[in-house]
Amino acid sequence: MSPTFTISDLRQCPQFIDTVADRVWQAWWRDSGHPLSLISGRLRDENLNANPLPFALVAHDGEAFLGTASVIASDLAERPQWTPWIAAVWVEPEARRRGVGGALVNQATRDCFALGFGRTYLCARATLSAYYERLGWTPIERDVGPRRLSVSIRDANPQAGPINRSRP
Repeated sequence: MSPTFTISDLRQCPQFIDTVADRVWQAWWRDSGHPLSLISGRLRDENLNANPLPFALVAHDGEAFLGTASVIASDLAERPQWTPWIAAVWVEPEARRRGVGGALVNQATRDCFALGFGRTYLCARATLSAYYERLGWTPIERDVGPRRLSVSIRDANPQAGPINRSRP
């Protein structure tokens, strides 16, 4: 059965920007005291221009928003030298378990590789690490930073050789 949704670059579907901003803010920024207007402004300034990074993807069924994922230069203060990162993966509760999150992450990964990046990074709470491993991500570190995140990678050419797991 094929998915009943489309994945688009936010630049092609700007009607979703307020929804994306709200979901990202609710999930990751609201509790730290950042106003929604900050996230909305950053999305507009950074994701609606012609620069390759950052960018955001949206999953939608027509005009119905299903989820989002972003690609940013850096998502983990403890590892600023690594780039790019797939971040802010969000799927609406009613759209979960339909393959939306995996499709967003996989499309973001392919887009990174198409931009010439040989490797992409992702950090997540330890409870989500197994989900990303099922999508083909390889964990390289655990318990990073004060939020004790797991860091995983995807290589454009996994046969290129062993992963350098040394810490910076």
